[in-house]
Amino acid sequence: MPHHTLAIDLGASSGRVLLGRLADDRLSLTETHRFDNVPVNVDGSLRWDIDVLERGIRRGIDLARDAVDELHGIGIDSWGVDYVLLDADGSPVTRPYHYRDRRTDGVMERLCERIGRDAIFHRTGIQFMPINTIYQLAVEDRGALERAERLMMMADYFAHRLGGRAVQEITLASTSQLMDPRTRSWARDLVREIDLPHSLLPELVEAGTRLGECDGVPIVATAAHDTAAAVAGCPGDGDDWAFLSSGTWSLLGVELTQPVVTAAALEANLSNELGICGTTRLLKNICGLWPVQECRREWAEAGHDYSWEELTALAENAEPLTAVIDPDDRRFLAPESMTSAVGEFCRESGQVEPEDAGQTVRVVLEGLALKCRRVMGLLEDVTGGSIRTINMVGGGVRNRLLCQLTADATGRRVVAGPVEATATGNLLTQAMGSGLVESMHEMRDIIRRSFDLDEYEPRLSAAWDDAYGRLTDFVTEK
Repeated sequence: MPHHTLAIDLGASSGRVLLGRLADDRLSLTETHRFDNVPVNVDGSLRWDIDVLERGIRRGIDLARDAVDELHGIGIDSWGVDYVLLDADGSPVTRPYHYRDRRTDGVMERLCERIGRDAIFHRTGIQFMPINTIYQLAVEDRGALERAERLMMMADYFAHRLGGRAVQEITLASTSQLMDPRTRSWARDLVREIDLPHSLLPELVEAGTRLGECDGVPIVATAAHDTAAAVAGCPGDGDDWAFLSSGTWSLLGVELTQPVVTAAALEANLSNELGICGTTRLLKNICGLWPVQECRREWAEAGHDYSWEELTALAENAEPLTAVIDPDDRRFLAPESMTSAVGEFCRESGQVEPEDAGQTVRVVLEGLALKCRRVMGLLEDVTGGSIRTINMVGGGVRNRLLCQLTADATGRRVVAGPVEATATGNLLTQAMGSGLVESMHEMRDIIRRSFDLDEYEPRLSAAWDDAYGRLTDFVTEK
């Protein structure tokens, strides 16, 4: 009998509800609803519109229930770091902040100076990024904190709204930089250092835990961080592969049995995020397709409404490796004009500025591929392992040019797919929690049987080595 479960995947620009059908050791997915996730400006600050998101979630559940005789589970995943503060009645104290809001500018540096960068890393094992939860909480309004009874990160907040217990799934909590990855518990001494009441932090639960019911349908704490779900949805086999979750953000790393909280990992600014089944994802967050998305938006506003296919075709025909950018330079985080930011970086580093849309997109995609090469080297140095294959998943695999550039720049074979790895991991984690799937090995066997995968072999050239040398001239881990 088919087992139908629902994956609610909340991304930084849209939310999707996908219906999974597990039968005969194969998984199929059908999108039942998609809705925009557009931040709003509140008194000069950037916030999430959680009411719109909740309506989109509930609409998707209703549509899915109409499509099948019985729904066996609901799991929600979301982006990391952001949170909702709830009062005694379970209502939001304020509209939650967006991680791109500028209120955290300079906070990470000040907190590291006060507590110590080494001390923070050795308690949490997390990459230093100014958007992390710890830095948001360090500047949170004290009045809001005093009115709050509970802090919940995004996916678990919506699971609670549907009828789940007010708990925090562990893969999502690990992005906060407030957890000890070795004990898989809150780093309470660090919580005290930022003057955050312990009572705000909910009970931690592992992925697969049943949380409650939504109109009779079980709510399951899936891999609630979308990257954890995407890695669970990778088809990786053996121990010599890396994952690359490619979307608005790119996350590149390896799956391990233990966290790596060492001086070398700190120097490389790597992140030990927690995965399902007791695993750790040693990874680095890299800017993903965000610059291209923003450039496309700018061009549309100027009257040039390029499709993704058109932009990719223009980039394919553009001259290769004319300029090298570091996509993680802070100027690309939230600029007023992304096209201007790309040109400015090239100009200030003594390179030729892109002249048109195709050249701009090519420069960005090549920068992403070259940054992957750098991170691959860091991962191998820190772990002592050898990576032969990159399993690339997520929306970025639709861009065949990006897949090939990643293979060329890194010198590794790229296996691309599934596109819907996040939903796949979400659904199969629910299946594991229900006892239908016994292990991660079985999960990945199901994935390889269920989806078509594309392979890209590297086309090596001295030009890539030269470009990588240019990248290393102006990139430092920070």
